[in-house]
Amino acid sequence: MPPSIVSVALKVGLEIHVELCTRTKMFSRAPSPAADAHGEAPPNTLIDPTVLALPGALPVMNKAAVEMSMMVGLALNCRIAPHSKWDRKSYFYPDLPKAYQISQYDLPLCFDGSVDLPASDADGFPDFSAPSRQIGIIRAHLEEDAGKLLHEAPGGGAIDCTLADYNRAGAALLEIVTQPDFTSADDVVLFAKLLRTTCRFLGVTHGVMQRGHMRFEPNINCILTLDDGHTVATPVVEVKNLNSFKSLRGAIEHELAEQPKRWLADRRVMGRGMKTTRGWDDVRNITFTQREKEDAHDYRYFPDPDLPPVKVDQPWLDLVTARIPELPLPRLRRYVKDFDLKSKEASTLVEERTTSDAYEAMIDALVQLGIERDRAGKIAANMILQQASKRANERGVQIHELAVSPLRLAALAALRENGRVNNQALDLLFDHLGLAAADESPAAALAHVESLAAARGALIVRDDAAMAGWIDQVIAANSKVAEDVRSGKVQAVGRLVGEVMKLAAGKADAKTVRDEMLKKLGAG
Repeated sequence: MPPSIVSVALKVGLEIHVELCTRTKMFSRAPSPAADAHGEAPPNTLIDPTVLALPGALPVMNKAAVEMSMMVGLALNCRIAPHSKWDRKSYFYPDLPKAYQISQYDLPLCFDGSVDLPASDADGFPDFSAPSRQIGIIRAHLEEDAGKLLHEAPGGGAIDCTLADYNRAGAALLEIVTQPDFTSADDVVLFAKLLRTTCRFLGVTHGVMQRGHMRFEPNINCILTLDDGHTVATPVVEVKNLNSFKSLRGAIEHELAEQPKRWLADRRVMGRGMKTTRGWDDVRNITFTQREKEDAHDYRYFPDPDLPPVKVDQPWLDLVTARIPELPLPRLRRYVKDFDLKSKEASTLVEERTTSDAYEAMIDALVQLGIERDRAGKIAANMILQQASKRANERGVQIHELAVSPLRLAALAALRENGRVNNQALDLLFDHLGLAAADESPAAALAHVESLAAARGALIVRDDAAMAGWIDQVIAANSKVAEDVRSGKVQAVGRLVGEVMKLAAGKADAKTVRDEMLKKLGAG
């Protein structure tokens, strides 16, 4: 009787293709489609003789693409090769005009890196309380992209032929290859999301998944433990060109379920020539066979005779290194630790570099206005994630696209923190904040916003004597509730605050009243 499967362990490595947003293509001066985050040029308009491999056309390396790739490599803790070269990867396909691709084979630009990937929580956000996993980065090399084949007419009509659009052909493409260190779909998706955020943070890609700016190709197999004590590895399946996190997760989970069944049917195990490529059907949520996967020798790599090697000296490397800011993952970890933010909140703040930088600027301004840094981080986050996010949703834009100064947002947050305006005033004043002058100080911004609030009748003029009288009156009239608060039922203070607010008739701030009430009752 043949052995049966006792347990299944997943093993995944990733290949990620990142279209770099250089103005021009990798080896020609033709405009790159990846430079534009929104528009899409008509088919076959972003081409030139080099892209089409016409006789006499010679490639010229794009320096900006090399520097962008170095930045990504450094972010992935890779070594940057002082000497790398270009190779021709030979294969014929209709979307590759030259019948070979200029790539890097044995001497890639970036190599031997690693990333400490945090665990993911139930919602797919980083969980820093659990042990992290180290993901090895084998290489990150530069190459040129292929074109695009259309199997239906523009607009979706049926055709009996295949159309070739060479706009994407020759675009600068960074291929990142990881070790097969992933053991769950959750880890793969979290890594993919963090990598996308990192690449966008560095400004090397717009990262619009629907336009193929980032494409994920998981290499998936399973380690099967059999009831006779042996283990076998199923053949590796590479799922091609996934451009959404949903499809990335779906392909991995489908292969995890199906590969043990295939082994039971055919007993094929991992080995040379056994790797296959499959596509992903988003409708049926299954993978499907495309072709047997070539091994490296099938591509007949050889050094490109028309391109000189890439030589990276230390001064050039230092210049590129200096352009790298604090990256999203360290910022996210710091926001959770220092400001007690939830991982989901911190992840939203680092989604865009401009939003994260605005958040940092708000914290610095609030500290200058006398608020402790840990508290400043919390109230700045609330202002961005609540008030700014609300405005962005109403206007159909991203938070970083709002025309509002972080300095004046901080001033508004400080007024609210100090009880000078109430929550309703935040909505009233937000759209009138405007942009700060280049030399505006936090104190000047505070004075401006305070004047703005006064002009619109939103400024609370604090009368400590009157507030004390209202609080005493309410405590005397609600002695049972007051006693509950004194005995530790702090939530009961809400009723007392409500009564004070009625007496104040809009002349008091609920947060300030609550603080003073708790202090009066000895529960603060």
